[in-house]
Amino acid sequence: MSDNTQLAQRDAGTVARAEADETRRRVTLTPAVDIFEDAHAVTLLADLPGVPREKLDVKVHDGSLTIEAESVIPVPASLALTHAEIRAPYFSRRFTVSDDFDASKIEASLKDGVLRLTIPRRDEAKPRRIEVIQG
Repeated sequence: MSDNTQLAQRDAGTVARAEADETRRRVTLTPAVDIFEDAHAVTLLADLPGVPREKLDVKVHDGSLTIEAESVIPVPASLALTHAEIRAPYFSRRFTVSDDFDASKIEASLKDGVLRLTIPRRDEAKPRRIEVIQG
C-alpha cells in the first residue's frame, strides 16, 4: 500500500523525468509492408495495428516518403492509468520515391490497422503502345 501512496505523491519534476525516460525507452518498430506495382501505379500496404488516424503522419519531401505512427493502448475513460508494463509501439519507415511517380497525387487510407498508399505513375512514365504503320 505504501508503494501506491508514494507513486500518487510524486512531485511534478519526478513526473517530467519519468515522461522523458518513457520517450527514450519508446519502442520503435519498422512496420511490415507489401508493395504492388503495375503499369499505372504502385500500391503500398503497411501494417499499423492500433494506430488511429490522428496518430498517423505520412509525408513526402524531396523524393522521400516517410510513415510515422503511434499506436494507442485503449484505457477506459473511467480509469486512470498509473502503471503500464506494455508500451504502445511507435512505427517508422522511409522509402525513396522514383521520379517516375507523381508524389503530388498520392492517395492514402487507413482501415483496420492497414495503411494503403497509392502512388500513380507520371503520364510520361507509363508504358504506351506505339503503332507501327506499314510503309
